[in-house]
Amino acid sequence: MRLSESVFFSLVGIIFGATFIGFGINSFVRPDHALSFFHFEDLRVPGDQQLVDYLMIVYGARDIFMGIMLWITLYFGSRKALGGTMIACGAIAIVDGMVCKMHGFGEWDHWGYSPMLVITGLVVMGLLDW
Repeated sequence: MRLSESVFFSLVGIIFGATFIGFGINSFVRPDHALSFFHFEDLRVPGDQQLVDYLMIVYGARDIFMGIMLWITLYFGSRKALGGTMIACGAIAIVDGMVCKMHGFGEWDHWGYSPMLVITGLVVMGLLDW
């Protein structure tokens, strides 16, 4: 059996999807906590706080969408689409890390898991089969 056909990588896709959905739900329920993933201080100015809460809803929806995308591609059996989706999620983690770097620190909290997504995506697509 080729590495790209391993059930292990299907389970990894399920776990990544659940993780993104969990982050998204956290953004809806606890926007201040979700904001801490980017190392921003708690915003106490009322107008700013409302804007941040609204943006965290958008961020949460993005994360939930990423998790559902992974699950849908996994469910319908397209390994190449699943791999491409994982690579795209890894790219999003890179952008999140860039935002932290622009803020001054915390980029590796995001960049650390991006390679896991990208490499897993390449494996699932069959590009690393030997």
